[in-house]
Amino acid sequence: MNERRRRERRTRAIVPRFLREVRRPHLAHATSLHRETCAQATVEMAVVAPVLIVLALIVYNIMMFLSATARFDRVAPDIVLAHAASPAGVDDQGRSVADMVAAELSEAMGSYDVEIEVTCAEEGSSGAGSVFSLVGGQRTYHCVMKYVPWPGNIVLAGVDMGAPVVLEHAREVTVDPWRPGVVM
Repeated sequence: MNERRRRERRTRAIVPRFLREVRRPHLAHATSLHRETCAQATVEMAVVAPVLIVLALIVYNIMMFLSATARFDRVAPDIVLAHAASPAGVDDQGRSVADMVAAELSEAMGSYDVEIEVTCAEEGSSGAGSVFSLVGGQRTYHCVMKYVPWPGNIVLAGVDMGAPVVLEHAREVTVDPWRPGVVM
């Protein structure tokens, strides 16, 4: 029993002394530790915040481009079919069918800030001496959507800070003007 009591006394004497040291650190040492911790968080935030802002802009631009692409892919074939299946040639304002399709696509894209280009190529026309040379062949409309990422035109102190890229998406629709509503 005596040995047991001696062990208990030793641990009682050691534990309170240890706890006192942990609870009451030197005041100067504690203040410098607190200052280092606060400054480190500020520096980390100053380094990480611009990276997170740039990452958020990249994600925003990718999502806007994907959304515009999805709408463009749905709308382009319908508009080409509506205007190019039975073309009137050149309308009274001097616009061709490709110009009319481009204007309608721009209107259909609505709130998206995109540029639309439409070109038309005629395929499958027979030789010059053939009877079918007057009929004409299938027409392929090449519709291109160009998206400039935001911020695109920022100039700060004479330095262009905008994004140097243009994202492009193309869709080709082939129609036969003699078979309305048929996509080839």
